[in-house]
Amino acid sequence: MQKVLFLDRDGVINVEKDYLYKVEDFEFIDGIIDLCKYYESKGFIILVVTNQSGIARNYYTEADFSLLTYWMIQKFASYGVNISQVYHCPHHPSISGECDCRKPKSGMLLEAAKHFDIDFKNSIIIGDKERDIEAGLNVGITEAYLFNEDKTVKESKAARIVSKLDDIWK
Repeated sequence: MQKVLFLDRDGVINVEKDYLYKVEDFEFIDGIIDLCKYYESKGFIILVVTNQSGIARNYYTEADFSLLTYWMIQKFASYGVNISQVYHCPHHPSISGECDCRKPKSGMLLEAAKHFDIDFKNSIIIGDKERDIEAGLNVGITEAYLFNEDKTVKESKAARIVSKLDDIWK
């Protein structure tokens, strides 16, 4: 079975910018490359699970999302990091109705389990919202980190709240 480092995208991989879909607006969060390299060296594969309600809201298209995703994966690769797959939820309950993939539901993680032999118990999830943590906990991930750069969150179901990604692995 495979240990997975599950990462939310906006607010964990890249600086949160409302409905990001343009390459020129993408900015990596400090420490994300080193964090990924560290976990890859420990035998983890890296999967991204991201809510993308901007698609349902018609702020950008699936094609826009795919272009940015391809660029992001290539950029990671240029640093020697392999992102094995990116799963996304294009829905929003008030626009497209309820779905099973939008976090805090665990549909994206369960979809990943159809393609990878995932050891959820020994996997990790990092998110910047409580819904990311809940999605992981719902499938049995116990090592969950809430990334909160501005230190405004005081409570979480996560194992730890961190303000720097380095605090997770150093």
